[in-house]
Amino acid sequence: MLNLIEVEEAIVQWSHDRGILTNGKSITQALKLGSEFGELCDNLAKGKDIKDDIGDMFVVLCNLARLEGTTIEECANVAYEEIKDRKGFLNANGTFIKESDPAYKQLKMELDNDTAM
Repeated sequence: MLNLIEVEEAIVQWSHDRGILTNGKSITQALKLGSEFGELCDNLAKGKDIKDDIGDMFVVLCNLARLEGTTIEECANVAYEEIKDRKGFLNANGTFIKESDPAYKQLKMELDNDTAM
């Protein structure tokens, strides 16, 4: 089994060999990502295995990153740097409430009161 960096490179080579990175456009890869996301949601709702759907999205994201002159590794590191010190909580609806949200204190107090009961 390949690690993520190795699989990204294998995907990039596969895509290059098929002209995706030569003739492709970022917008078409973004639209493809939307299509793959729809398949993921459909299969998730049906209780089906979603590994292939997530993998397909990863392939498209690798292509999109390369078409934009970057890599998945770089994008993931940029995202991690942005979130690593983020504070907040997940509410009962499954929504992450950032500490910087103006309603954070009120919502956190309500959550704490609900869990204390």
